[in-house]
Amino acid sequence: MNPESVDTALVAGASGGTGQELLPLLSSRVPIVRALTRSAAKTEHLRHAGADEVVVDNLLAPDDLSQAVTGVDVVYSAVGSGIADVRGDGPLVDGAGAQALLRAAVDAGVMAFVMESALGVGGDPASPLATVFDLAIGPVQRAKAETEAALRDAPLRHTILRPGVLTNGLRTDRVTVARPGARLWGAVSRADVARLLAAAPVTPAAADETFEVVSVPRFRDRALAVDWQLPRQETGN
Repeated sequence: MNPESVDTALVAGASGGTGQELLPLLSSRVPIVRALTRSAAKTEHLRHAGADEVVVDNLLAPDDLSQAVTGVDVVYSAVGSGIADVRGDGPLVDGAGAQALLRAAVDAGVMAFVMESALGVGGDPASPLATVFDLAIGPVQRAKAETEAALRDAPLRHTILRPGVLTNGLRTDRVTVARPGARLWGAVSRADVARLLAAAPVTPAAADETFEVVSVPRFRDRALAVDWQLPRQETGN
């Protein structure tokens, strides 16, 4: 995709930490930004955050996801489970929910799907931090792994980002990105992750790739050189 080809974007998990960073970033670059939330009470907040449209639906018990994905060029999935969800025995939005969204996106002819995952997901060699993630939130990690696998098999362009510990720090644009197995560990701000999510569909080197992502420490010797671009509206829009 070229930077001018994203006319409509859907942000799932829009009311979460990364989603709240992603909405304003996209709002000045994509003509129509649509937010998906399961809570109608968050509609006005999401509009103030940058959403042009808000769709209310629950990924774990959807009414009609076609209304969320119809006409969409890119789906950004920043969904995530809370501690109460991890301790329960029901399906997780990281797994069943995200996969329902993926199926709807494929059916609607969406061109690209970008997923926020986590360090340690999958069977690649991992750092001790990733092992801690697996021990602390094992069900979520397994659910994300299932969604990653489904996304790789889906007939659309994809990018998967596996960030380390997420913080509420400022965007720095100083991020180490490496392929799975690099054994990265450390922290990264949600703002920096949001920038990479936004850029992934229009960055050639990110097509059909999975990346580990941290900011501190830098790991310059393991970093890939990726020329990250961002969507932009055509001149005159």
